[in-house]
Amino acid sequence: MALDDLGLDAGSDAVGAANLIGSDRVEGTAVRRSDGSPVGTIARLMIDKPSGRVVYAILDLAGSGHQHALPWRLLRYSPDLGAYALDLTEEQLRAAPRREAGPGDGPFDRAWEEHVHSYFNTEPYWESETGRATDVPFGKDRP
Repeated sequence: MALDDLGLDAGSDAVGAANLIGSDRVEGTAVRRSDGSPVGTIARLMIDKPSGRVVYAILDLAGSGHQHALPWRLLRYSPDLGAYALDLTEEQLRAAPRREAGPGDGPFDRAWEEHVHSYFNTEPYWESETGRATDVPFGKDRP
C-alpha cells in the first residue's frame, strides 16, 4: 500500500518511525533544563484512556525524593541534551503540586488535575480538541 493511499505525505512527521518511542524507554529518561542542568527523571507516564494520549509525566525530582505530575506538553525532547527539556526554575518545581511516590497511580481526581494545570498555567487536556480522540476507526461512520 502506498503512503498516498493512507493520506500520508512521505515527508510528514508521521512517516518518520524514528520519532516513535516505547513508554518503557521514556521511563527513566533524564529531564534537564535547557542549560543541561539536571532536573530529575521520568518515573512513569499517565495516559488518558479515551484518547490514548500521554497527558502527564511523573517526574522524580533529583535529590528530593518527591514526585511531581507535569503536564506532558511542558516537556520537549532535546537530541542535543539526550533528555527531555523543561524550562522551569528550581523554585517553581519545588513549589509544584506533589504526588506521593509509590506503586499506585495515586489521587488523580479532576480537582487535583485542575490544580496541576492551574499551577503550570496549561490548558487541561480534557478541554483541548487536540487532546481528545477525534479519529474514526476504519469501517466506521463519523457521528
